[in-house]
Amino acid sequence: MTHPMQPLASHLAHVELLTANPEASLWFFRDVLGLELVESDGQSAYLRAWGDLYHHSVKLTEAPQSGLGHMAWRTIDEDALQRVASNLEQVGRGTGWIDGDRGHGPAYRYTTPDGHVSELLWEVDWYDAPPELRSPMPSRPQRYTGCGAAVRRIDHVTLLCSEVGPQREFMEQQLGFRHREGIFSDDLRTEIGAWLAVTNMSHDTAYFRDGQGASGRLHHLAFWHDTREEVLRTADLLKDLGFQLELGPTRHSLSEAFFLYVFEPGGNRIEVYNSGGGFRFAPDWGPIKWTISQRPTLYWPNNETVPASMSTGSPALEGEVVQNADLGPATLAGAQPGRP
Repeated sequence: MTHPMQPLASHLAHVELLTANPEASLWFFRDVLGLELVESDGQSAYLRAWGDLYHHSVKLTEAPQSGLGHMAWRTIDEDALQRVASNLEQVGRGTGWIDGDRGHGPAYRYTTPDGHVSELLWEVDWYDAPPELRSPMPSRPQRYTGCGAAVRRIDHVTLLCSEVGPQREFMEQQLGFRHREGIFSDDLRTEIGAWLAVTNMSHDTAYFRDGQGASGRLHHLAFWHDTREEVLRTADLLKDLGFQLELGPTRHSLSEAFFLYVFEPGGNRIEVYNSGGGFRFAPDWGPIKWTISQRPTLYWPNNETVPASMSTGSPALEGEVVQNADLGPATLAGAQPGRP
């Protein structure tokens, strides 16, 4: 078996989401999911979950339409950042260095073969909680607030693409991601999805074939809960606030995750997620190849094999319906679930 290269990326550091409805999106992430607003700067708000280690894990930026602004990976060290930047420049995918942003130092920008804007960085600002948010547990960056859904941390980002193979190969060859699991047509000739990781999680990112053949779209950003009971509590909270759940709570077969999908008011799909037993400790295990007929996206019986939700994303294209766009602090009289 051919072993993958040593990972140059260590984990997902943050994701920038674009929204055409910034007030309602901020309300969703801060008061419904329970993220802390660290600071605002111009058209952007910087937020983090109570278990995230850095200055922010979500950058929310006002834009004409929803979608991915960029995703940022932290490298394993400074040397790895320089090496991978050089490699990306040589293969023609690099777009150059930026000085940094709120919460991190210099970053090298690049695009995936399908056009997703990405960053690599090393220098970060560790979150320093104010006195009222400090935890007596030194292993926690802040105390547990219980606000809203109280998601613990950012988990992964899943992208849509016109062709899966080039994206998977790029992440393997340039950044050292391991191909954990994949979805194929029943004759194994067509690659429909690829789940990749640099940590021992089932995946840190995934690519899924875009149902409309578009390029560079976002499928979802996922946040972690410690238990599936918390996912169920989040479902109750969302329904009480008037949200339509797109899918779930239910379970994936691939990754063994218990999850739900919901669109935030700005038009981006969000997953609330608990991975169950889906950890991978052996470096040479996989990839596991699922076929469509094996129902890889949904575990429970009597569900359709590949729900429509698996091939739609943001920005929405013609014919794609964005749920919950009418919800926000004004329509719900400023409801702030769980926040004092």
